[in-house]
Amino acid sequence: MRVEEILTGKEGGKLFLLGNEAAVRGALEGGVSVVSTYPGTPSSEIGDVFYKIAQKAGVYFEFSSNEKVALEVSIAAAAAGLRSFAFMKHVGLNVAADSFMSAVYTGVKGGMIVLSADDPSMYSSQNEQDNRIMARLAGIPLLEPSNPQEIKDLMKFGFELSEQFSIPVLIRTTTRVSHMRGVVNLDPVVRGKEKGFFSKNPSQYVVVPAHVVKLRKELIEKLCKIKEIADSSPLNKIIDQGGKTLGIITSGGAFNYVMDVVSENDLKVNILKLTFSHPFPEKLVLDFINSVDKILVAEEVEPVMEKEVLAIIGKHNIKKKVFGKLDDTLPRIYEYNPDIISAGMAKITDKISIKKEKSTTELPLPLRPPVLCPGCPHRASYYALKKAIKGLKLKEEEIIYSSDIGCYALALQPPYKMADYCISMGSSLGIGCGFAKATNQKVISFIGDSTFFHAGMPGLVNAVHNKAKILLVVMDNRITGMTGGQTNPGVPLDGMGNPAPEVSIEGIARGIGVKLVKTVDPFDLKKTEEVFKEALQYEGVAVVITKHPCAMLTDAENRRKGINIKYKVNQEKCIKCLICVKNFTCPAIFTEKDGSVHLNPLLCDGCGVCVQVCPKKAIEVKK
Repeated sequence: MRVEEILTGKEGGKLFLLGNEAAVRGALEGGVSVVSTYPGTPSSEIGDVFYKIAQKAGVYFEFSSNEKVALEVSIAAAAAGLRSFAFMKHVGLNVAADSFMSAVYTGVKGGMIVLSADDPSMYSSQNEQDNRIMARLAGIPLLEPSNPQEIKDLMKFGFELSEQFSIPVLIRTTTRVSHMRGVVNLDPVVRGKEKGFFSKNPSQYVVVPAHVVKLRKELIEKLCKIKEIADSSPLNKIIDQGGKTLGIITSGGAFNYVMDVVSENDLKVNILKLTFSHPFPEKLVLDFINSVDKILVAEEVEPVMEKEVLAIIGKHNIKKKVFGKLDDTLPRIYEYNPDIISAGMAKITDKISIKKEKSTTELPLPLRPPVLCPGCPHRASYYALKKAIKGLKLKEEEIIYSSDIGCYALALQPPYKMADYCISMGSSLGIGCGFAKATNQKVISFIGDSTFFHAGMPGLVNAVHNKAKILLVVMDNRITGMTGGQTNPGVPLDGMGNPAPEVSIEGIARGIGVKLVKTVDPFDLKKTEEVFKEALQYEGVAVVITKHPCAMLTDAENRRKGINIKYKVNQEKCIKCLICVKNFTCPAIFTEKDGSVHLNPLLCDGCGVCVQVCPKKAIEVKK
């Protein structure tokens, strides 16, 4: 399937879409006009698709500098009467939370959807938070799809609900739902308005205390009315499998696993699938509770619905057993699967047949930790910095490496071991400032170009103003790398693919007041080492920008130009010192059983940095 078909697919047709691709189609069918995001897995593909089709679709799309800005762009568009869509990964909603909470108060004129892609099991995230809790904290309607078709349909429903009650709507997906693929039935694409008009109303849009006292009351009134709709909404459905002994309440991706287990074991149960799950449909759930003997709540991550169910049971003095996370019937952590659901249900019914798969081998699976790609400029940066540290005879225990969210966090692993502390986007500088004041150790902070624009600049301001002795390494690979290669303010393209002003990181650093600012190409190892030595000895804030395109960019450019350079090891020159293997650790370099060193031509990127690493110049261009 071509990406363009997500836009051009005709009414009545079908497409085999990822959940994230279905979100794009749903937004287009809903008449979206403005779309904004900061890229973050598992939501990234939504932005990747909009980047390719936004111009043809007549939609304004941008990769904003961070999630808070993305939400603000979309909320302003909605206040002007346009339908807007802001999306992000779950921790991105933390960044946006300040404006998110107040935007629910001010409301919207055009429909607005915020999509949070949660990440149970933390496949690509620093925590496992459940943003159904965020919906309750903000007081925002919540929709939970379980497959691509539902994602597409809920986008349209969400816009309508949003406009009906002048309130943003939150859609919560999870990694499995975002990345599952399924057949999606298409409705017509609706062209959104090109421009809106903002009607001034300070009492609604200016959140001073005198105004929000009234807005808070209005929000509660809206939620009461929306709760009535949730109670009778066809989005929430009972699936009667012919039994009253056990009732299962579930939502989102967990619903799919429940259905797998119920079907495979031919269980006679009743299932309440909640898709419109906040405000919690209390009347519907109460009726369901009264219709069964005992209840199992199957949900991923936190026992959010389970506590709601227990509250209803307590409120109405019902004496029925509720099984779920709180009594350890099901685990509280990580993503579910049919085996986990089976094991949980087996604790409360003897109708479950637990199948134990026979292992096909006694050999354990090898560990496959993530690594920096062949040709990654970050590897060269770390290698040069290590040499500079060694050359200055600095002790590793006297250095603190404050890292950040991005590919460069992989320096945590041997042989570099250059990530001692990392908690959130942009935190490397704030953490670095703290360590610089709390210890006498040398502090080195790492941040990527996109992350610097996202949340790094305030930390650098703080470091300069408070006279922190810190070396900041900005690893500028000309791309937002870990999430798939999206643009950021440091590259000369915007989210529509149009030429855009390139914001200078060096200029920002100098403007903030940093005196020592150097930009270097890390593929020049000797020069990079010299610059790092200078910066390491500087008394104050030093910024070194290691600037070289991501290997994904250079690979694509080389393919376009027909360039295909590979390297090999000259076995006559190689002394088997293993510096390239143990100290540089490019995945393309490996050893045979006899100790000889080789380059895998399928992995070799042709960057040539290993040539500079080899003390005997034994690595040569392969003819």
